[in-house]
Amino acid sequence: MPKIFDNISEYLNQALLNTLDVSYRADFCVGYFNLRGWKQLATEIEKLEGGEGKDCRLLVGMQKSPEEILREYFSTEENVIDNATAQRIRKDLAIRFKEQLTIGTPTENDEAALRKLSKQIKNKKVRIKLFLRHPLHAKLYLLYRNDKISPLVGYVGSSNLTLAGLLKQGELNVDVLEQDAALKLSKWFEDRWNDRLCVDISDEIVEIIETSWAADKLYEPYHIYLKMAYHLSREARAGINEFKIPKVFDEQLFDYQKKAVQIAAHHLHHRNGVLIGDVVGLGKTIIASALAKIFEEDFLFARSLIICPANLVNMWNLYKQQYELKADVISIAKVQKELPELKRYRIVIVDESHNLRNRESKRYNAIREYIRENNSNVILLTATPYNKTYLDLSNQLRLFIDDEEDVGVSPERFIETIGGTPEFNATYQVGARTLPAFERSDIADDWRELMRRYMVRRTRSFIKDNYAETDEDNGRKYILMPSGEKSYFPERIPKRAQYQFKQNEPDDLYAKLYSQDIVNILNRLNLPRYGLANYLIQDASVHASSAELNIIDNLSRAGKRLMGFARTNLFKRLESSGYAFQLSIIRHILRNHLFIYAVENKLALPIGSPELSAINEYLDEIDVETELGNKWEKNIDNDFSKTAKKLYEEISIKLEHKFEWIKASLFRKELITQLTSDCNELKKILSIAKDWSPEKDRQLKALYKLCNDTHKNDKLIIFTQFADTAKYIHKNLKEWGVKKIDIATGESSDPTAVATKFSPISNNRPDLKNTANEVRVLIATDVLSEGQNLQDAHIVVNYDLPWAIIRLIQRTGRVDRIGQKAEQIICYSFLPEDGLERIINLRGRLSRRIEENAEVVGSDETFFEGDPVNITDLYNEKAGILDDDEDGEIDLASYAYQIWKNAVDINPELNKIIPDLPNVVYATKEDDKKEKGVIVYAKTHDENDLLAMVNYNGELITTSQLRILKDAACDINTKPVEKVQNHHELVRKGLMFIKDYESKIGGQLGKKTGARYRVYNRLNDYYEENVDTLFVSDELKKAIEEIYKYPLKEFAKETFNRQLRVGITDQQLADLVVSLREENKLCRIEDEAETKYKEPQIICSLGIK
Repeated sequence: MPKIFDNISEYLNQALLNTLDVSYRADFCVGYFNLRGWKQLATEIEKLEGGEGKDCRLLVGMQKSPEEILREYFSTEENVIDNATAQRIRKDLAIRFKEQLTIGTPTENDEAALRKLSKQIKNKKVRIKLFLRHPLHAKLYLLYRNDKISPLVGYVGSSNLTLAGLLKQGELNVDVLEQDAALKLSKWFEDRWNDRLCVDISDEIVEIIETSWAADKLYEPYHIYLKMAYHLSREARAGINEFKIPKVFDEQLFDYQKKAVQIAAHHLHHRNGVLIGDVVGLGKTIIASALAKIFEEDFLFARSLIICPANLVNMWNLYKQQYELKADVISIAKVQKELPELKRYRIVIVDESHNLRNRESKRYNAIREYIRENNSNVILLTATPYNKTYLDLSNQLRLFIDDEEDVGVSPERFIETIGGTPEFNATYQVGARTLPAFERSDIADDWRELMRRYMVRRTRSFIKDNYAETDEDNGRKYILMPSGEKSYFPERIPKRAQYQFKQNEPDDLYAKLYSQDIVNILNRLNLPRYGLANYLIQDASVHASSAELNIIDNLSRAGKRLMGFARTNLFKRLESSGYAFQLSIIRHILRNHLFIYAVENKLALPIGSPELSAINEYLDEIDVETELGNKWEKNIDNDFSKTAKKLYEEISIKLEHKFEWIKASLFRKELITQLTSDCNELKKILSIAKDWSPEKDRQLKALYKLCNDTHKNDKLIIFTQFADTAKYIHKNLKEWGVKKIDIATGESSDPTAVATKFSPISNNRPDLKNTANEVRVLIATDVLSEGQNLQDAHIVVNYDLPWAIIRLIQRTGRVDRIGQKAEQIICYSFLPEDGLERIINLRGRLSRRIEENAEVVGSDETFFEGDPVNITDLYNEKAGILDDDEDGEIDLASYAYQIWKNAVDINPELNKIIPDLPNVVYATKEDDKKEKGVIVYAKTHDENDLLAMVNYNGELITTSQLRILKDAACDINTKPVEKVQNHHELVRKGLMFIKDYESKIGGQLGKKTGARYRVYNRLNDYYEENVDTLFVSDELKKAIEEIYKYPLKEFAKETFNRQLRVGITDQQLADLVVSLREENKLCRIEDEAETKYKEPQIICSLGIK
């Protein structure tokens, strides 16, 4: 009786091993051969002597899928395999064997067995043939031994040469010891082994192993690094290959700008929005214009809408005309009024999008609502995408991303800090991969990881390092302009412009302004108008109207944040100029008196964001000196009170609609007390500063000397933070004889026209050069530090200093743009010769005061965005302080693409070497500067890139893609070393983190942003709403069910994505789905298994010793 091997009570694997141990030859025939299954027998096979009659012959059948078998069964044609077909099948099977090695996680045993198999084939111990005449499903194991009774032992049954076949339950095999039967099986094997259509694939198997991760060689770490960059730059490469630059731009864009356009087009196409965040001077405007033109031409989008600050409207209109862009331009100030009446625009460009930080504002909501209603694709432009206030950043993304939308990544570093995913899910009722989840995080790496999915950002230094060439004659870096001319990168030179500061002289104007007395007064201010919620009567909500209740709610939310804003603004004006500071004090007193007048006369108080601008508009129309008198100390109470009464009457009649109004009776009497106290304190400042005059202003005189002596033949742009200071400078320099001088502030009707007169060449107006209209000295607020070409000049003067270094860098970037001719950009900053410490201490005391009083929550105040200016570095003219070398902010796709491009530019052969590297491949490098461990890079079934780095203990270090790519960085000279002892086990643990992460993000329908999810939900809702009507049919119901059960075909996916972007209606979508189903173009029903969760595919791994 034969013995049964069912892998339950008796295991076939053990029987084979026992018999092989005493055998000198083996013949195996299997329908399916798993290369990794060889490890079960490899050690015993190694004992064979090798050569003819002393080896293991393995005959593999031609496996077919169940679908192919079914088709053949019903086919009336007889399949005859010719030589050509045999060779094709041979190649196909070789590919299948190769793919086997990319499935699952490798092990040390797998690797050893595969290397042993390769060596055994080369040593003639193993030969492998592929039987092609017809499908062969037989499972036969014959073993020849030196036994006189039973020299031949056979095993037949159901077990293939796989791990499952040899070890797992559910098999049925028997041994064949009767020699006549065994010899018949041997003859059966010989007939097939010697068949004409049985081809030897031994060499192919060796090649497959030796070009796989299991090869007995060390792969180059540099190649693994490039493989990571190659795959991570997929979107960038896809955009570059997918989108062509419009002809009108082809001769206008630099190569780095073309790449930005193409990468951004890919983001916009697939995510409905992109943020172009190149630093100042790299050409965001022309990049956005070219991007809109692509969608106009490729996707037949009729027109684009450009929303920008008022001062940039004319500039955008010029771009629109120059590049034949079908677009309309509106000022951001007009969106509330105009957007509701506008037709549908498929592309909306928002320039200087960082201004849309407050999602509570009516302006913000008008834009967001328009984008939502029209399903518009959004292009955001800003040179400052990262602020310390991350809510500002998320608010920009919220313009086109819904709260529930899966953004593809989660704030993992924040989640780790609170105890992991379970704790996050228990604490926050939001999805981990949504914008609301990120809003809980204040960790920079989380936000940078998010923005790399939506942003294209390069810095000046990045362009220099990756796109510039070096002039051999002078050693300077340059890029070639479209005209062929070299555009050099100038050096930024910080210089101090000094003026005398006699801090020990009591009559010195500057000593008075920066005195401890002034600082103490400002710190003592109660600022009650900016904290009105603190003065409400106890039952204010009972006596308030519904409109007033809303005002009260807003007042409570504003709280101390506005107080910090007001106090900071006074200090900043103090630093700007004595003149601006005095005006601020006067206005502050006047507004206080306006409130005092209203409360004393039981009148409503004007509240709301328009207050500041509206009152300023009024004050600008009156002559302050005439209204208040030249002598502040005489009858000042009466004068302020009288003017306040006049002002109240004016705004309550002419400007009533610009304000929200709240009854004075809702506030306690303490409000008047505090307002009066502040007025008295501020009047002390006016008394101290009463002698201020331009003739005594040493800083202004130093500026005059800079303009008329030091740089009398050069163009200068003079920046100040305040329009009041700009007017003061302009008026006095002009009176003192400075020629060809102009001013640009937020109040200017056309700042672009002023910029063009100042810099005619860079604005394509050479006809203005050397004419009476050309401007040599331009005084400007930061209205010109954004979005303007000013590179005809190379001298920047900072009359006052912003509190964030990014502002200085942006100002410098206005003249340090592509096309700048000067070798150096000179950046002057006005600082006193003496008394520097007083200014530094003043800023320090203010910061502490605000922090102590919680007047600014965290870094929520815009004055504190970005890294602070280091005044000492400016004073010492430290080199590099104004450079934008923050490469950490480069978007990942651009960063990875540039790594890849730079490598293949040097060695074009890498274009074949790297893509041909097998998946699962690994290498190891030594790097004393990096954390030790193993990097695992895998790709999900949905083509999402997931990376993890684990330490030697298998503990997660990071999944930050940028950090991992930087840790993997190496060059062609990096030597490969032997792998970490437990490398494959660490890869398995890294993959566990990846699988755990991936398993939580997808559902039956995939990502929420995917076509399948969106189409199913829209049509399912449509069906439910219209069931039992003529609008739906059984065909539609079947189509909806198929979409739920099966993955979409590529044609359907592309069609849906395209139609969803152009705003297809539910009825049109229903008709389209039914049509695609009828044409068998809807779902991959034959791939039903693919709807189940699939293991991530390991791309590569890198050990770091």
